[in-house]
Amino acid sequence: MRMPALFIGHGSPMNIFLEGPYAADLREQAESMPRPAAILVISAHWTTPQLRVTASAAPRQLYDFIGFPEEFYKFTYETPGDPILAGRIASLLETAGKPCTQDPTRGIDHAAWAILSHMYPEADIPVLELSLSYHLPPLEWFDIGKALSPLREEGILIIGSGNLVHNLYEFDYEMNVQPYPWAVAFNTLVKEKLAKKDKTALAAYAETVPESKQAVPTPDHYLPLLAAAGTMESMESAVVFHESFQNGSIAMTSFIFA
Repeated sequence: MRMPALFIGHGSPMNIFLEGPYAADLREQAESMPRPAAILVISAHWTTPQLRVTASAAPRQLYDFIGFPEEFYKFTYETPGDPILAGRIASLLETAGKPCTQDPTRGIDHAAWAILSHMYPEADIPVLELSLSYHLPPLEWFDIGKALSPLREEGILIIGSGNLVHNLYEFDYEMNVQPYPWAVAFNTLVKEKLAKKDKTALAAYAETVPESKQAVPTPDHYLPLLAAAGTMESMESAVVFHESFQNGSIAMTSFIFA
């Protein structure tokens, strides 16, 4: 059975422990899909000159954040990896003209395990990560998704993990504060462009243009959306399965592509 693809807004590590609509929607989404054979996460928290994919059979858990209470660094979510699948991913990308290095030392960061701990708490599904190459222009991330799309036919769940709106410069320490008007406007704009499958417009908004100066000050949390959307076939569409804002400047909007 063909797996859907997802884009998930992961937000702050605080979401590891928070219960509420966000965590409930992640669990419900996981329960509504076939169980994946493995999971590939395109991570906002791994940027490299060229594409890299984790290739360890037992990737370590990375606590890639600082300044949080001790309990955050004691939370464990240790999944198996899949070196054979890493080779398959690298081959697909190589065939598409996007060279990808297999990395046997890189672990799994919280862009993956913070969301998967809600979705698949048993941590028994192999998880791999794909890095963001900062040399690739935004439009090419749709090509990355297209190159990876055969994995969906093989039972692999592809997840882009980032945030549509991610501005830590205007972050409010009150999590439930009303979102900034520009955050709401940009979130709405992206949903409209996804509905129209307007790749050119979506790619432009990942750059520093007037529409995205505040919503996307850096592209790292936005680009995983383009890769996940790139896995869609012509008859598929993007459907929101969770929508909320945190800290005024972070959109947790999450999509299923099916």
